[in-house]
Amino acid sequence: MRYNFKTVIIVELNQCITLSTIKMNLKTFLASLFFFLITVSVLQSCHKPAQPGIYQNEQIELAQRNDFHALNTQLLQELKDNKADAMSDIMSKEMIDDHGKYRQVELVSNRLKEGEYSVLDEFYIVSAKKDTAVHKLKVTNKGINNYEYDYAINTREQYVVFFVPKSIPNQYMITAEFCKFDYGWKLSKLDLGEYAVNGKTGPELDKLAHQRYDEKYLAVATTIAQQAGQCLRPSGAWKYPGEQAIGDFTGSLINETNRKYKFPYTIKGVDTQPWIFRVFSKTTPEGVFPQIYYKSYIKLADTNAIKLENAKIQKVITKILPGVDKDNKYIYYSAFKNMPDGSGSFDHFDMIEKLKP
Repeated sequence: MRYNFKTVIIVELNQCITLSTIKMNLKTFLASLFFFLITVSVLQSCHKPAQPGIYQNEQIELAQRNDFHALNTQLLQELKDNKADAMSDIMSKEMIDDHGKYRQVELVSNRLKEGEYSVLDEFYIVSAKKDTAVHKLKVTNKGINNYEYDYAINTREQYVVFFVPKSIPNQYMITAEFCKFDYGWKLSKLDLGEYAVNGKTGPELDKLAHQRYDEKYLAVATTIAQQAGQCLRPSGAWKYPGEQAIGDFTGSLINETNRKYKFPYTIKGVDTQPWIFRVFSKTTPEGVFPQIYYKSYIKLADTNAIKLENAKIQKVITKILPGVDKDNKYIYYSAFKNMPDGSGSFDHFDMIEKLKP
């Protein structure tokens, strides 16, 4: 068979072009497929907003919740470092411009050094639109500790989280609100307030105050009720349903205590006749305990005589202040030569009574 040389060349050239085209198309296809897979992966990692509603704790979709927890970890670490300027990457523009943030970050930083904080409650809020009305988060599954929290709808997606320490008796709550702006999730509000005294919340302390009052421990009940009042607003927007009743009860106890106890109060059961001029609460790392100030006629330099007098006071103190030995590990005493008048420091001798469990 005879071949036309020109024809053979053209056929072979066409075959080369076809193979080259196939190779080029395959390379383009693989590149396109890789880009498509990367795009799908990125799109899947960007969480779409849930349907409008309020999602609490485990109701938050797991992947979204993990993202929030990563944000929380960054927030708490940067707060602990007390470097407000370095937090601009997670703060909203409004917070960055607010000079008050320096003091607030400092206060939160000090509390974070007291113990490890963890999430008490968290909320993912998805709204159909923004508005200026006050809305409420209502928590109704905590019994005596049910609460409400006021918030405004600043952006379509928001995240509200409350942190408390678990390992210390006197607890402060850290509140953080995040909003999803067009430039990302940013911290828009930071708050700090007293949450618990001796491991008990405001409503729990109020319940204990009622119990001690029923047991005729008036002074003790009054002190506990006052502690309850300190813990009623761990955040400015936080409110317990029984807040008004707690305040009314505390006020009635204070009035009754003031009528019964007239200071200075002479300790008649002690032969040296010391007299108490102040009883208040002393905050320590182990909790909050009674602190008693009294004037002694014994020279403070005679520490053995002062300690002997104090031992006698310890034996009769529950008759003067019934129930003062309840719920406490210690009672703190300070013997003064003269009653302080607020003009400066006065000589005193401090002692601690360790109570039996």
